[in-house]
Amino acid sequence: MIPIRYNIRSLAVRKTTTLATALGIALVVFVLAAALMLSAGIKKTLGVSGRDDNAIVLRKGSDNELSSNLDVSAVNVILGAAGVKKDEKGSPLGVGEVIVVGAMEKIGASGFTNVQIRGVPENVMKFRPEIHVVAGRAPRPGSDEVLVGQRIRGRFKGTELDESFDLRKNRPVKVVGVFDAGGSSFESEVWVDVDTLRASYARGASTSSVRVRLESPASFDGFKMAIEGDKQLGYLAMRETEYFERQSSGTSTFVGALGTLISVFFSIGAMIGAMITMYAAVANRQREIGTLRALGFSRTSILTSFLLESIALAMLGGVVGVLASLCMGMVKFSMMNFASWSEIVFSFDPTPQIILTSLLFAAGMGVLGGFFPALRAARVSPVVAMRGG
Repeated sequence: MIPIRYNIRSLAVRKTTTLATALGIALVVFVLAAALMLSAGIKKTLGVSGRDDNAIVLRKGSDNELSSNLDVSAVNVILGAAGVKKDEKGSPLGVGEVIVVGAMEKIGASGFTNVQIRGVPENVMKFRPEIHVVAGRAPRPGSDEVLVGQRIRGRFKGTELDESFDLRKNRPVKVVGVFDAGGSSFESEVWVDVDTLRASYARGASTSSVRVRLESPASFDGFKMAIEGDKQLGYLAMRETEYFERQSSGTSTFVGALGTLISVFFSIGAMIGAMITMYAAVANRQREIGTLRALGFSRTSILTSFLLESIALAMLGGVVGVLASLCMGMVKFSMMNFASWSEIVFSFDPTPQIILTSLLFAAGMGVLGGFFPALRAARVSPVVAMRGG
């Protein structure tokens, strides 16, 4: 077997071509890893929004809160169902909320974009203990005051603390607080008193969804049976985790597929570059190959050696691409969530699985780009090579 240091020395000698090829592969790996990280970030952001012991009730036939419409009387009916947990005072833990999408002017960009606005009742903080006001204070019930998620704070006109914006035309509201939600999708929302939102959007006595805290995750089946048992009510119950998983599937799949498709096209160019580099190496090292054959190294050893050299070159680019993509973990990225048609701010999530996948992709490019040049090197006649032919 030809020593690995022979291949390392060869790559070091051909600095210019090695660097150019490695950077091309690094770009491909960076694009692939970044797309996969964003897809994972979307799933994570929406995934942490749900709890196993929470259930959400929508109007049957609706696939999200925005398209659901329940009568406000449904709140008490749902809160009184079997399996709903009660607080220390014996009151059921749950909230009826109204969801709308408002057009807001984005700072640093022309035009408006959609932002999800959630009308919440007075007990919302008790129902969601993971929500913390990190700046300012909570709004007063029934007032024209709002909380904004920290991920959209300052990204839209009027969303900084103590600033104001129009909830709807000629209906200004003031930002009195900023909240943290553990990195969930709630951080991309505006929260306002539910009655204020109903009045602003003429929603009357309606609610978009009802969420309840279950006695335990195992209580869901009994709760679902109680809620969906009366067909005339037309309610649909699902676990909150399942609901957010459905909300993330379309966007995350689109981002992942698009990134993979772009990476495949880029990788073709990178593999051609690696192939050209390795063919040039074979052409310039005819005497070396002849000497190796004369020393007794077999064609299989030559093939393996050049193939390993191509893989090492690709892995060099892969490592550079992965390291560059890790920097994306500090970047916040906003895009439209196809399920709610509102903008959500995501972060890139660099998981070990994505890093490994990206490196394996780089190694695959090395194998495909280096196989034929390595095969050519293995077929070189030692007599012809030693003569310089």
